[in-house]
Amino acid sequence: MKIRAQGPVRAVLFDFDGTLTRPGGLDFNMLREKLDCPSGTPVLEFIETLPGPEQVTALATLDQFEYEEAQRAEPNTGAESLISFLKAEKIPFGVASRNSRRSVLRSLQNLEFLKESDFSVVITRDTPLPAKPDPAPVVWAAQQMETRVDELLMVGDFVFDIEAGKRAGALTVWITNGQPPDLAEFSLAPDHAVETLSELETLIAELLPLPLGKLPNPDLASILQRFPAEDPSLLLPPGVGEDVCAVDFGESDNIMVLKSDPITFATDRLAYYSVVINANDIATAGARPRWFLSTLLLPEGTTSHNVRELVWDLHETCSKLGLTLAGGHTEITDSVTKPIIAGHIAGIVARDRLLTKQSIREGDRLLLTKAIAIEGTSLLAREFPAELEALGVDNSDIVKWQDLLLRPGISILEEAAIASDNRGVRAMHDVTEGGIATALLELSIAGKHELMVDRDSVTVLPETERLCRLTHTSPWGLIASGSLLIVVASSDEADLTGKLQDAGIAVSRIGQVLGSGTGVQSSSRSLPWPEFQADEIVKASRFLQKVGNSW
Repeated sequence: MKIRAQGPVRAVLFDFDGTLTRPGGLDFNMLREKLDCPSGTPVLEFIETLPGPEQVTALATLDQFEYEEAQRAEPNTGAESLISFLKAEKIPFGVASRNSRRSVLRSLQNLEFLKESDFSVVITRDTPLPAKPDPAPVVWAAQQMETRVDELLMVGDFVFDIEAGKRAGALTVWITNGQPPDLAEFSLAPDHAVETLSELETLIAELLPLPLGKLPNPDLASILQRFPAEDPSLLLPPGVGEDVCAVDFGESDNIMVLKSDPITFATDRLAYYSVVINANDIATAGARPRWFLSTLLLPEGTTSHNVRELVWDLHETCSKLGLTLAGGHTEITDSVTKPIIAGHIAGIVARDRLLTKQSIREGDRLLLTKAIAIEGTSLLAREFPAELEALGVDNSDIVKWQDLLLRPGISILEEAAIASDNRGVRAMHDVTEGGIATALLELSIAGKHELMVDRDSVTVLPETERLCRLTHTSPWGLIASGSLLIVVASSDEADLTGKLQDAGIAVSRIGQVLGSGTGVQSSSRSLPWPEFQADEIVKASRFLQKVGNSW
């Protein structure tokens, strides 16, 4: 049951008994009889009302009762997997229990996968803090884990756990341990309710802060599965590895291909990036880009002159590529700190020439034009010239790296047009964010076939290799517009390769299509296929920013 979505989560605080351990170990009815505690009265609160000597005796009885039960403690279902997940994700976690420290530590002896040192904080009734449902333990735990309390997840199986978390301002999860959820007992409703810790692991994964860059493919796939396309005119619906959609209007022999993509990192040649990046994806479907629209989000301080120059650049770039700047929206907003262009483009293609990745077949050849990470090399040189010079790169080399934007360039329109005229071409994929490693995986997923790739056949420019060495990054995960992946029938490979080379476009065969499935295999066992959670440009830019800040 999900009541309210929030996030992000940067730390987790658990109750102990009935949460990390199996519920039902403590027989509170028996304990109340021993202590003569009225039904419905919390035991700790009752003991606090007793006179001094009676209070000491009652606490000793409670402590012994808890300790005996602790010796029989068992891990709750899913606890080991959840703790392994938190450790792998480097998410700090702690425990806040109303039990004694002695009983908590004794219970831990029965949980082989968990020890006291794994916790960032252990709060028990021996800790000099008010007990739950007071919010103090939650607030203190957040401080100890150096986390904002509203980014802390409080997990427990009892109303006191939820009330403490809610009163502190934390995100709360009620674990029902398989029982039907009933919110009647809660004065403050939990934000989420789950039956098991396994469900909690899934929930936490959804509430973790995402890395910079485009949405990771697993998250995208999960979201798209919940919103299937139902319009029959949508020939090419959204999916991992699908950068465009295709719409059949049923009124002509042409199909309309649509694309939308923002430019969020570049500040130099912003208009050129926006038009070319969007046009590239239209071309990979075999279509001709025709109409471009732009949403311009500009920061405070922008002048009318700034806007006029930006729109003029958009117009000039569209004209050179044969597109029409058809409209859009322009807005000055304090929501951005630098100019952002969200480009939207439409193109047309003959019905029988629409290229889709589902057309690829086992035995097809995999070609790559130019060299990988041209865009990333140029982009970093344009954004961080002084920092690169501080690392020992000559100014003349920096200028050459910057010029890679245009020569060999980040546009793939020419090679895509040549490939579109070849009947043996099955599919194309523009190599963009995430680099060649991510692009090939996306191609495999969208095409539902495994790929075999010879890494030694992939061209990496010396400039890119040097830049990546300096920034401790990999060209395989660096943004790479300008490289086009082409899947072509083996019988048409030679013809297509010859035409591309005649046009002065470098091309190489880097692999082939295998059987049905998903995934990319490296032809060399010594070079496993790399994976990147975020584009390497994030890592490189952070490194270069540190170089700049060190001056």
